[in-house]
Amino acid sequence: MAQSFTQEYLQIPAVTRAYTTACVLTTAAVQLEFITPFQLYFNPDLIFKRYQLWRLITNFLFFGPLGFSFLFNMIFLYRYCRMLEEGSFRGRTADFVFMFLFGGVLMTLFGLFASLFFLGQAFTIMLVYVWSRRNPYVRMNFFGLLNFQAPFLPWVLMGFSLLLGNSIVIDLLGIGVGHIYFFLEDVFPNQPGGKKLLVTPGILKAIFDAPEEDPNYNPLPEEQLGGPTQGAGEEGEQRADNAGGQEHPQDQPDQNEQQQR
Repeated sequence: MAQSFTQEYLQIPAVTRAYTTACVLTTAAVQLEFITPFQLYFNPDLIFKRYQLWRLITNFLFFGPLGFSFLFNMIFLYRYCRMLEEGSFRGRTADFVFMFLFGGVLMTLFGLFASLFFLGQAFTIMLVYVWSRRNPYVRMNFFGLLNFQAPFLPWVLMGFSLLLGNSIVIDLLGIGVGHIYFFLEDVFPNQPGGKKLLVTPGILKAIFDAPEEDPNYNPLPEEQLGGPTQGAGEEGEQRADNAGGQEHPQDQPDQNEQQQR
């Protein structure tokens, strides 16, 4: 069973696996009291005055204590992050990582002017929003109560969060950042006079994407090269004979010709 679980775990796309694992381990560390949420939350004063730079990342990894809210966020995070990575970002890991960085930076900038302590839920909503806009005709069912098309999913989640008594500021932030990314990546470049503004840095492509094969490379068939052994073997034998001071049989003069001389 452990081997089967390991195989299933390794089949998860790399970015989805890394992010969800980091979120689960962070929550487990808090539950086991190795760390506290006070060491993780977003605080500009502690980040820039006391150089606690890890808070720029850890505030995206903690979704609260174990409970319904945590499981709900983990399910949506894993599901839509994986569908994006295996769908529109398939074979484009660097572009997917760049979307993570773009969304994280925008949310952090907004967090500087608002009293937001943890941004993981907003990040999940951003992923859901981008997926929903790229799959507009998919029919959704929410707990068997609502039937709607995918673009309405982020708004349904925001309404559900409101029913649970949570603030909708986080959800609106995720929707806003998701829309900015979707507009700059999918809408604006296809408009008259538009161009692609979000360009993945080369260093990310060098790290996360496999090098592309040269389309102009066309190796010659073996027949044109004389085969794998023919030619190369004979040439090697001829060179070896010459190096030993022996003449190749075809280079020895005919005996009749010597007698005539």
